[in-house]
Amino acid sequence: MPCLYISTNVNLDGVNLDPIFSQATTAISTIIGKPEKFVMVLLKGSVPIQFESNKEPAAYGELISMGGINPEVKKNLIGTIGRILQSNLSIPTTRFFLKVFDTTAIPKKNSKM
Repeated sequence: MPCLYISTNVNLDGVNLDPIFSQATTAISTIIGKPEKFVMVLLKGSVPIQFESNKEPAAYGELISMGGINPEVKKNLIGTIGRILQSNLSIPTTRFFLKVFDTTAIPKKNSKM
């Protein structure tokens, strides 16, 4: 199940968040290749964030997935989610950072005893 968690310093009170949720869910599902019903999106606003020595609109996100992540997918996710935030919350893509993590990339410990 892919999960996207975004924190932003933008105040989300009164903002219609439905387009962000639907666009992000569709993008993640399409790019990673997982059904939309397994995609979770969390969005938290009014988080104190300073980036580039100022507090202009910015966002930090983490996307965790069980498989489906490679360098091309990662690049596509970062660009697409950044554009969604820019078009819906006026956060410049240059002020958005996305950490992408594939849980299946963790090496398994050798269980010899």
